[in-house]
Amino acid sequence: MNEIYQKIDRWVDDHREEIIRDICRIVSIRSVSTPGEGGYPYGTGCKKVLDEMLKMGEEYGFKSHNYENYVGALWLEEPEDRETIGFWGHLDVVPEGSDWTMTEPYSPVVKDGWLIGRGAGDNKGPTVGTMHLMRCFKELGIRPGHALKLFLGCDEERGMSDLVYYREHYPCPEMSIIADSGFPVCYGEKGIIDCAVETPVFESGILLDLNGGIASNVVPDRAYAVLKKTCAVSAWAASLPEEFKVEEEEDSLTVRAFGISRHSASPEGGINAIGKLTRILSESGLFEGGEAEGLAFFTAVNDDTCGTALGIVCEDDISGHLTCVGSTVRFENGKARLGINIRYPVLADSAVLIASIEEKTAAAGCGFTLGDDNKPNYYDKNRPAVKILTDVYNAYTGLEKEPYVMGGGTYARKLPNAFAYGPGGIPTEPAPEGFFLPGHGGAHSPDEGLNLESFFGSVKLYARAVLALDGVKLAE
Repeated sequence: MNEIYQKIDRWVDDHREEIIRDICRIVSIRSVSTPGEGGYPYGTGCKKVLDEMLKMGEEYGFKSHNYENYVGALWLEEPEDRETIGFWGHLDVVPEGSDWTMTEPYSPVVKDGWLIGRGAGDNKGPTVGTMHLMRCFKELGIRPGHALKLFLGCDEERGMSDLVYYREHYPCPEMSIIADSGFPVCYGEKGIIDCAVETPVFESGILLDLNGGIASNVVPDRAYAVLKKTCAVSAWAASLPEEFKVEEEEDSLTVRAFGISRHSASPEGGINAIGKLTRILSESGLFEGGEAEGLAFFTAVNDDTCGTALGIVCEDDISGHLTCVGSTVRFENGKARLGINIRYPVLADSAVLIASIEEKTAAAGCGFTLGDDNKPNYYDKNRPAVKILTDVYNAYTGLEKEPYVMGGGTYARKLPNAFAYGPGGIPTEPAPEGFFLPGHGGAHSPDEGLNLESFFGSVKLYARAVLALDGVKLAE
């Protein structure tokens, strides 16, 4: 087996530049899921990137299929009498946001061992990498005991309706590996509640607009409020600390707040710009009654990331503590609406959490809307496939890590017998100090980066994982 591993490793090393080129080809396409745009399920950008990825696969000799522009697939040979391992990746990305410093979001570049561009790490790079893994097997004449098929989704960042559609219309593979997490095996994912709270109408006429955040699953790093220009408003704005930017127009005044973005599944270390902005507004003395109470409630929601203001603080021994982020705010029809993203422990009762949110929201004089309750998924970590995949990682890295549960949401929660497995977690040198600005470089952040040394290590590890599963009944 060592000889096979050596051949695989040489093949990956010999094709590094080609693989990087292909990742850049896909990263250069803006593919934010925009349902219905252009008559496609997830818009013209997702249609374009799916077509391009399928075309790329065909150029390497893959068979391809487009499942009504919801999901695509690439494979090399039919399963015959073998079970199928499905690799799943997503081609949609979160909005690009602002404050990119190393390149434009869709103009990918390689700098000091990092590939920078929106989607480079989440999840276009890993998706292209798994395609080349399958190509590697073909060109080296390696035929695993299980058939391999790469599935390509287009709505992962918005709620995974692409997978819901696929499951309703097509069969799933016997086991699925989702390359959209860290190593070793993620055998469970927290539940996700997306909801919103809404203030009463702002009747004073002082607040003209309130806007912040780019997506539900991103800690917002920018927010602004537009206020009617009066003597009181101007005097208040003049007293603000320099960290807030004030812009004056003839009849209005805009106040901008800045923070540090993070993925909302792990918001620690982020600074919530919406929370900063609603705090200074609620403490300004410019608002009274329900307006002041609504702004104060928004502020309280973002005072911490564990849900104190909503009465939902909880944790379990399997998945840790709940996280809560007020991630978007908009002003429509005279009302401010705060979108909230909650990741709750796998053993928590979401009905109890939602009831508490409704109660606390009503007490603050605000309205509540439940968007989605995406239930957690959780497998027995002693299942054979979990142990095998974990052992492969530890043998490759020389580490002794255990399978884990995370707050992030992947396609694993929508598929039977599915596990998130890498590509993060291959030991490499971190980015040099100062290479990324604070809040930059991560998934959903400005200057999103893919560590190429870690990435190519993960491709080699995936090859070992597939071969280690030979002879294993996947559904057990």
